[in-house]
Amino acid sequence: METLNQKLNRGPLITIGILSIAIPVVVAILLFIPQTGKLGDLDVSFLPHLNAIINGTCALTLFLGFYFIKKGNQELHRLMMFISFALGAIFLVSYVVYHFQGGHTVFGDLNADGILSDSEKATAGTSRIIYLVLLLSHIVLSAAVVPLVLLSIYFAITKRLTLHKKIVKWAYPIWEYVAVSGVLVYLMISPYYA
Repeated sequence: METLNQKLNRGPLITIGILSIAIPVVVAILLFIPQTGKLGDLDVSFLPHLNAIINGTCALTLFLGFYFIKKGNQELHRLMMFISFALGAIFLVSYVVYHFQGGHTVFGDLNADGILSDSEKATAGTSRIIYLVLLLSHIVLSAAVVPLVLLSIYFAITKRLTLHKKIVKWAYPIWEYVAVSGVLVYLMISPYYA
């Protein structure tokens, strides 16, 4: 049985650790320190729509990867996982660019002034609470899945399949949830885009 101590190259593991911290920190900075307009007149208003398509496609390729490995088709499994990872990387770049350049959208902000008035809050009602719970779980699990995905890939590439399978038991359902919840978050907030 494989263990983490069996001659693992520490370099990739250190890189995975650094990326697992750096990616969520950069995203958090973008969420809490608005950077609107730093790229001049670049129109990024289409990116949330693109990101929803990327998330939906990623959810599909993740499911297909799971399906193919259960059917014993490692080649199609690897292809679906490669596509999922590529989509995740494209999503991350698109997400960062959007939040660096675009403004923040507030759920329930009907007049798109960036402020949620009492009447707007009342109109949104419990759907705002549902949205915020979904968004919070999406954000937290997005950060948590980064090291799991990177470790899963590392163990697959290095042919440590026992460790790969142990990590994937957690990585797959979390990543699938993040992809699907990303689409749901988009569908809920899209009526409020300016």
